[in-house]
Amino acid sequence: MEKTKNELSAVKANLTKCLIQKESCEERVSTLKSSVGDLKQDKQNSLKQVENLTVLSKGANDNIKETLTQLSKKDKYINRIRAANSKKDSLNLAVAFHLKKQLQQGIDDEDIVINVEKTVVFISISDKLLFKSGSYTISEEASKVLGKVATVINAQPEMDVMIEGHTDDTPVTKGSSIKDNWGLSVLRSTAIVRDLQNKYNVAPNRLIAAGRGSYVPLVANDTPENKAKNRRTKIIILPRLNQFFELLEQKAE
Repeated sequence: MEKTKNELSAVKANLTKCLIQKESCEERVSTLKSSVGDLKQDKQNSLKQVENLTVLSKGANDNIKETLTQLSKKDKYINRIRAANSKKDSLNLAVAFHLKKQLQQGIDDEDIVINVEKTVVFISISDKLLFKSGSYTISEEASKVLGKVATVINAQPEMDVMIEGHTDDTPVTKGSSIKDNWGLSVLRSTAIVRDLQNKYNVAPNRLIAAGRGSYVPLVANDTPENKAKNRRTKIIILPRLNQFFELLEQKAE
């Protein structure tokens, strides 16, 4: 009887131990299930992030490709503009060369200055060569010079020609039919325009008459010599604006 009780006690002790182990195992299983769930969620989050990164990378790649395409188009457009400007530069340098060649015989360099600036040819002629003081009647000597200028102008029919009159700041003589230096500068430029059209057959639709009065001096009007420098007429040979604007309006391809 005593033996049986001892065996029963041992069985109960083993059962209790097993129950304790079972409970411990269940807790571990629960913990492992929770860990597995967390790992699955982490995996899903990681996959989603990878997917988002893939989409982002594709979008960024597409944007980069589009940007490079646009830059390539702009580069082609810029190169085309540069080529056009180089062509204009070359053309205007040639015009300046022919002008200097035409005018070098018997002309004082101080009376005529030819420059090329930003694809435009500037011919500056001292008014002592063109007009008498206070007058807008072209002298005989000036007509010879204008004839040589007209020869070169007519050889470049695609270019416009602006005649720009300048005076010093000495007021126009009272009682004169000319009101002021504005009027004198415009009348002088108009006289040259008429000569180029009527005597030398320059197409009138290419000619522009402009007067700047005394407001764009080369030097200060403080000595007779400086005043003489400021009394001048500029003949400006330039590309037609509509041609240049047409070039700018072309789409880059």
